[in-house]
Amino acid sequence: MTYDVVTFGEVMLRLSPPNFMRFEQTHSFDAHAGGAEMNVAVACARLGLKSAYVTKLGDNSIGHFIRNKAREHGVDTSHILWDPEDRCGVYYVEFGAAPRTNRVIYDRKESAISKIRPGEVNWTTILKGTKLFHTSGITPALSQSCSEATIEVLKIAKKQGCKVSYDVNYRSKLWTPKEAQAFTEPASEYIDILITTEEDTKVVYGIEGKDYEEVAQKLVDKFGFEVVVITLRETPSVWFNKWSVFAFSDGKIFRSPTYDVEIVDRLGGGDSCSAGFIYGYLVLKDLQKAVDFGSAFSALKHSVPGDLAFIYKDEVEKMLKGRERSLRIER
Repeated sequence: MTYDVVTFGEVMLRLSPPNFMRFEQTHSFDAHAGGAEMNVAVACARLGLKSAYVTKLGDNSIGHFIRNKAREHGVDTSHILWDPEDRCGVYYVEFGAAPRTNRVIYDRKESAISKIRPGEVNWTTILKGTKLFHTSGITPALSQSCSEATIEVLKIAKKQGCKVSYDVNYRSKLWTPKEAQAFTEPASEYIDILITTEEDTKVVYGIEGKDYEEVAQKLVDKFGFEVVVITLRETPSVWFNKWSVFAFSDGKIFRSPTYDVEIVDRLGGGDSCSAGFIYGYLVLKDLQKAVDFGSAFSALKHSVPGDLAFIYKDEVEKMLKGRERSLRIER
């Protein structure tokens, strides 16, 4: 089977107290599956792209729960590696409201994916005919062997003519800026589409500028990216944000509209933007349309609980045509 999109990275069990309760208060947790790369694979599948997700999971009921969440949306999970001796990562989310922000606690050390090594995945076969491979900076940050496995697949993807998109996704709880830069700068020669934020660009690449255009231009000049995508989020409050997307390619600037977003759950919001942009890039074949689609898709995702984008393509298309401006009940 050939794919439009293949993604690679960690997915975890997500547990969160209901009704804005704190960890010390709750007697139960809402369970979801979440991880940047699986979020992208699911969103791409919901947009009609043939997508596959590659990871390594503990061969137990938690691993099966996670796998099933991807399968529900049509993602090919047949390339997942299973290990009965290892665990799945877990992360806990405590939802706040201004002035108390959201809080995340990770329990992912020694997870199955952190022990993956080069040669375990038959990337040459999986990526044969694949249009685009996607991963993020979370994956190589998990362990040295994950870093080596990520470089392995980036090289294979590039060799086989598969486009590569990479979300910088810096996580300070996983590695230092120096460690991130040591991996990302050499890896950048294999990346076609870089997805980042102004803050992550400063931390990981050490690049700043007077504005987003200058930052993007410096990235392209230094590393030769085909496209640089920068997500822009203003946070006047925890549950009200302004959201837009900017892209730079071949000296040209592409901007999306700015959306006022009332947030139900912002986790996975950036991943849905990546998926929407990938859809626009592969199917619409127009960078302005890709930026607009990614921004609108992500804005809608913020209204849905959980990491996964339970959003329909026609909802995005209606929003882009201005038919969803009314917030009256649909009857």
